[in-house]
Amino acid sequence: MTVYEKLVNLTQQRAGYLCLIDPDKINAEQAVTMAKMCEDNGADGLLVGSSIMLTNNFEKNLQAIQGSVKIPVIIFPGIFNFVSPYADAILLLSVVSSRNPQMLIGEQVRAAPLIREYGLEAIGTAYMLIESGQNTSVNFMSGSFPIPRNKNDIAVAHALASQYLGMKILYLDAGSGASLSVSSDMIREIKQNVTLPLILGGGIKTPEEAQEKALAGADFIVTGNILEEKMDPALIKAFANAIHQITR
Repeated sequence: MTVYEKLVNLTQQRAGYLCLIDPDKINAEQAVTMAKMCEDNGADGLLVGSSIMLTNNFEKNLQAIQGSVKIPVIIFPGIFNFVSPYADAILLLSVVSSRNPQMLIGEQVRAAPLIREYGLEAIGTAYMLIESGQNTSVNFMSGSFPIPRNKNDIAVAHALASQYLGMKILYLDAGSGASLSVSSDMIREIKQNVTLPLILGGGIKTPEEAQEKALAGADFIVTGNILEEKMDPALIKAFANAIHQITR
């Protein structure tokens, strides 16, 4: 069974929880500790990636993570130099909220030969950057304007276009360290109009907020910054328990 099939099967039962690990901020030993902690406390998968790399830790940390856990390890590329055989899959992101051709197709063209060379499972993902109350790293690095957080109709139109183009997953992101997460109203309206699995990240600060977003229709909730600030097994378990209570 492919990673994508596993994700889809899970969405038919309940909401899922993904932990985001930034390999630029930790060494391999810390990456393994974090990965195991997430797995042991209920995470359904791991996303590994960063908006920018200031160190050369990506490949080494990714290999260490994949060798230490049984849950899916998925590359979440900030730039498409992040292609490696040491993962179970890669979210092949097209930033559909952008009008920057490099983020829509240019980086993906650069990555495609390596993805084929490594035999890496590529999951076509429509990435939608949503306004979060501040300028985030992904906003700046992608050269993209986010969709206004109160313009649900614009978000729905982008989501529909993504589905008609054959994308496999929607990823709504307020961005790393966002002040505000994507609104439950926007999530709800998108899910009423499209059938694609929906991943939600950015600005999720509490288990209660995560549960609210899952209840609104997010199939997977991603936490990253909040775990970097406080790598607490009890907090990971609280997130997982809150999210997993939302059944389909």
